[in-house]
Amino acid sequence: MSKKEKEPDIKEESLNEGEETNAENEAAEEKTKEQELEEQLAAAKDSYLRTAAEYANYRARSAKEKEQSFNNAKCSVIAEILPVIDNLERAIAIENGDYEGLMKGVQMTYDGLMASLEKLGVEAFGESGENFDPNFHNAVMHVEDESLGENVITDVFQKGYKAGDKVIRAAMVKTAN
Repeated sequence: MSKKEKEPDIKEESLNEGEETNAENEAAEEKTKEQELEEQLAAAKDSYLRTAAEYANYRARSAKEKEQSFNNAKCSVIAEILPVIDNLERAIAIENGDYEGLMKGVQMTYDGLMASLEKLGVEAFGESGENFDPNFHNAVMHVEDESLGENVITDVFQKGYKAGDKVIRAAMVKTAN
């Protein structure tokens, strides 16, 4: 064989090796891209799981705080009413009491209860002579009386109570005209 014949073989082998190297490089690049995408997917999945866990913890913490807040408010109300209960128990325990003393004690107990409600932001409403408002009053009776104005409360059967702007119980009233 001559040198010329051997040279083309070497070139062909070099070309074949170059093609194999390119194919190997492309395969390696695809694996690298695939690994990169898998890593991104794993990172996104981890982020999602962490966010879901944080949200679940937030919901549980919020529910617990809400329950604690409700219990604290309930205990505050009960603490305000306990002195009234104590006074009523003392009044019941008196065996030889006069009527006037009992009435004075009941009046003092009532005043104490109303002071406790006032501390809690509760106020009574519904007085004779006020104008009727269906948002605050429940008219259970009606009377025609020319000496009174229109939609005037004549009698209050049950006072109403509100805390701030929220009506706890509407006043039960009798209206005129």
